[in-house]
Amino acid sequence: MACVAMTLVLSGCAFTPEERAARAAHRAAPTAVVMNSPDAAANQPQHIKSPDGYPTFAGPLTAANVQMSDEQAANQQQQLSALTSARQAGTITEAEYQKRVEEMRKLAAEHGPDALSQISR
Repeated sequence: MACVAMTLVLSGCAFTPEERAARAAHRAAPTAVVMNSPDAAANQPQHIKSPDGYPTFAGPLTAANVQMSDEQAANQQQQLSALTSARQAGTITEAEYQKRVEEMRKLAAEHGPDALSQISR
């Protein structure tokens, strides 16, 4: 009787080969996606290796997407500083300040999906 009970308990713990494969696929590390720079030369190798065969980072690294320029960052910083100064000086109301902050937060929330849709095109 004990052998039958033990067999039933142990058989419940076994997985089918398909279930094992699905579990292994779920635990596997995600594959990396490498985005090429539009400026990169077409004949440049994707992965540069040193003479001993190991990968090296000596080649130019590219960003996954076009980055913000220094001019754009300076312009945005100037806008935010002006908004803060206007709030502190009392030239805009608290409601107007909160309205502008909400507009910026909305832009930040929508920017990700918009950029992703442009990248996928």
